[in-house]
Amino acid sequence: MLTLTLIQSDIHWENVDANLAMFQEKIESIHKKSHIIILPEMFSTGFANQSTHLAESMDGKTVEWMKAIAIKKKSIITGSVMIKEDGNIYNRLIWMLPNGEHYQYDKRHLFSYADEDQQFTTGHKRLIASVNGWKLNLQICYDLRFPVWARQSFGLEPEYDVLVYVANWPDKRTHAWKSLLIARAIENQCYVIGVNRIGTDGEGHQHSGHSMVVDPLGEVLYHKADAEDIHTFNLDKVDLNHIRNRFPFLQDGDNFTLRHK
Repeated sequence: MLTLTLIQSDIHWENVDANLAMFQEKIESIHKKSHIIILPEMFSTGFANQSTHLAESMDGKTVEWMKAIAIKKKSIITGSVMIKEDGNIYNRLIWMLPNGEHYQYDKRHLFSYADEDQQFTTGHKRLIASVNGWKLNLQICYDLRFPVWARQSFGLEPEYDVLVYVANWPDKRTHAWKSLLIARAIENQCYVIGVNRIGTDGEGHQHSGHSMVVDPLGEVLYHKADAEDIHTFNLDKVDLNHIRNRFPFLQDGDNFTLRHK
């Protein structure tokens, strides 16, 4: 069994201190034990991709906050943060463990429509984390539109069991968000978790949430729109294995080699 909590929340625009205080209060209100607590994309600033002066180092305030919360809560804390490293800016998902160690994933597909690619450096390596016998593929927002980046390998045991997207996905493209989350679940025979924000950002973009949990058959197990929410849920490996054994579709997939541009 894997227990996760997702937090769908508004985000204070470009206000790190206010966001950390807000999310700390929300996390402390979680009384059920969770293996993983999932926050949205750029949870400490909002998707302020033109304000790269807000980028922090890996020993900065936000990462240290994640470390302290993970240790105190005895849970993995994850979400993406604006990070400056070696002269580059990354939209970086931090996977903070309860022992204070961490792993990271740099967003592969930068949102050129909003010039994210002009400010940030793209990542090239996927992060698949292991928790309690489960494997999770961790991705960020715009990655959702690119199925090859999430595709399970051909001819092998599935690489992962859960696909996670943290996001600042705008309300005007909600149909795409919901449709693609379901598609990623069906084609990869895995659970998919999408954690989005709500509210209006500093550039006037509306966000309505629509955070979702989808099972490997594409059935929506949880869906919340237009309101903040803290949702704790369990995933059962027996259910996942039953679906994969009954419908062994992955073995018939196409073989391919992924080349970085």
